[in-house]
Amino acid sequence: MKLGFKEKLSYGLGAIGKDMVYMLSASYVLYYFQDVLGVNAIAMGIILMAARVFDAFNDPIMGIVVAKTKTRWGKFRPWLMIGTLTNAVILFLMFACPPSLTPSGLVAYAAITYILWGVTYTMMDIPYWSMIPAFTSTGKEREGLTTLARSCAGVGAALVTIFTVMIVNAIGTAIAGVEATATQVEIAGFKWFAAIVAILFVVFIVITCVNIKEQATVDMETPSVGQMFKALISNDQAMIIVIAIVLINSSIYITSNLVIYFFKYDFGGEGWKNSYTLFNMFGGAVQIISMMLFYPVLRKFVSNIRVFYICLLSAIIGYGVLLGITFTSMTNVFILFVPGFFIFAANGVLSVLTTVFLANTVDYGDLKNGRRDESVIFSMQTFVVKLASGVAALIASICLSLNNLKSETGDEVDQAYDFAKDVAQSSKIGLRMTMTIIPVVGLFVAIVIFKKKFILTEEKMEEIADELKARN
Repeated sequence: MKLGFKEKLSYGLGAIGKDMVYMLSASYVLYYFQDVLGVNAIAMGIILMAARVFDAFNDPIMGIVVAKTKTRWGKFRPWLMIGTLTNAVILFLMFACPPSLTPSGLVAYAAITYILWGVTYTMMDIPYWSMIPAFTSTGKEREGLTTLARSCAGVGAALVTIFTVMIVNAIGTAIAGVEATATQVEIAGFKWFAAIVAILFVVFIVITCVNIKEQATVDMETPSVGQMFKALISNDQAMIIVIAIVLINSSIYITSNLVIYFFKYDFGGEGWKNSYTLFNMFGGAVQIISMMLFYPVLRKFVSNIRVFYICLLSAIIGYGVLLGITFTSMTNVFILFVPGFFIFAANGVLSVLTTVFLANTVDYGDLKNGRRDESVIFSMQTFVVKLASGVAALIASICLSLNNLKSETGDEVDQAYDFAKDVAQSSKIGLRMTMTIIPVVGLFVAIVIFKKKFILTEEKMEEIADELKARN
């Protein structure tokens, strides 16, 4: 049965909510604990990376738990709701850290809340994406819903990217007072902005759970943990997509983690927050348009695989231009829109493509291994996206530590302080090199691996669909 408008809208709203939560954590948790609360940058990098190592065991197991679940509401929606409620609570607690804690207390608080955030996000994210193969058919319906969901996820991510600094400053000033320091404003602002995001997250996922129902499927023998890992490892195409997602997302997340530091300590000026917000507003708009418009237009002329290569090359060009611009006077933020367009547009389309490719590997695995392991395969997407954010955060934290990029947290620093004037030129160069050259290397490696190993062309997927239909 074809999906109706209500089902598509409900699924899209869920994507908006969950990516608002994810982007707030992925882009601002390092800044919040390191720059606002003063936690050591290397300590934060280790925490974020250690949480991803833990996820290497947690995420596939959660996929297995979802696969084994049988309730009157299906196997996906119960975990989607449980994960959402617990994750919303942990998100608020993570950004409500008591600033009076000792340095070791701050590190412990960051470690505990961030690991719990990752666990509860997995509980929600795996069933959300695993639902796609369960209530769509192969081909245009699946690709269309994936595009819609990724576009809506881009909207959620863009909203947080664009408005976080602005809203945090407004809420923080209202609560802490106009005479408060920059640190006091950000502490109050982040706490209550996280609460707003958490509430919206819960509301949107409730709408998804009420209106989306998975199609009835034939009962299958529940596999053992060993069998599930074997099935995952034997799906070579799923592993290729996993590697590509790690490389691409790590590259993009390095930049997203460091761009706020770039505006604060390099681009500088008392109005750096306005420039940062304006840049993110442009980037968010481009990313959304790329998913909703650029991708469908490109698909009319070239295959998904060719679109994939076009986007990777676009991002590489954008990073090259960005590096060149950073060595100019940079007196106007609008000049940064040029490289930003290439990078944001590529990222928007790539987020859709990698999910489409991963959904296709479910059919490939069904044909090859005789099982439709949606939950296990999509648990890998959850894991590798978080792994990428951990790798990026570790690289970013090393960059911040080596280049001594950290604001003062004392009462002597007010909101209008120009932080960039106290930063050495060598530190600024180190920041620029980290946020451009390392991503380019990661994207080049993704191109090489994908070109050599990926075989699921559109013609191949049609053959797989025909063989599965004949077998069933």
